[in-house]
Amino acid sequence: MDIFNASKCPACGREPARVSGGSGNTIVEYIAAIASRLTSSFLLLGSILLLSACASRAPLPEQTPDLRLPLQLHIQRLQADQRLDWVLVIQREGLGIRWSMMDLLGIPQARQKLVDGNWHADGLLPPNAEARELFAALLFALTPEAQLRGNYPTAWQHGAQRSLPERWDVRYAQSQNFDLTLSKGLKYQVTPLGGDTP
Repeated sequence: MDIFNASKCPACGREPARVSGGSGNTIVEYIAAIASRLTSSFLLLGSILLLSACASRAPLPEQTPDLRLPLQLHIQRLQADQRLDWVLVIQREGLGIRWSMMDLLGIPQARQKLVDGNWHADGLLPPNAEARELFAALLFALTPEAQLRGNYPTAWQHGAQRSLPERWDVRYAQSQNFDLTLSKGLKYQVTPLGGDTP
């Protein structure tokens, strides 16, 4: 009596093992061939997902730059005819830097802590990929010019313009008053809180 009705294995092209007079090694080879193909498929898929996650991760500096903290900034997001206003508070906390963004009514929109070059959720707010990208871009924009090259090797600055090619562009009016453009087409105006708002 046959164990399998199929004439050949679709994975390896061999005939399956049979109970009567068949080799026990053939079924082991059959299972190994299927496992090998599945493993290589999963490894390929995992590699693709890992690479895409790394490519989409916002760049962070080699070392945390020396920022004059705490900072309170007014952030305006400009997109088409829509304008959103937020308040961002950046402060040191232990070995990290806490980024807390809220709307003008004081309702939290995003909170993250940057510790040892990694972002960590802070509080119960759900993950906010747009805010994390904004925080990373603001860290780039707020990095003192003397520390720019060591922290962002591909970045450049000429006068009142700074860029991390194909990612972020900054145009300064002053050190904490600037326009920020992200690669996805989002534009932000950043001013110190309490300063003039456009």
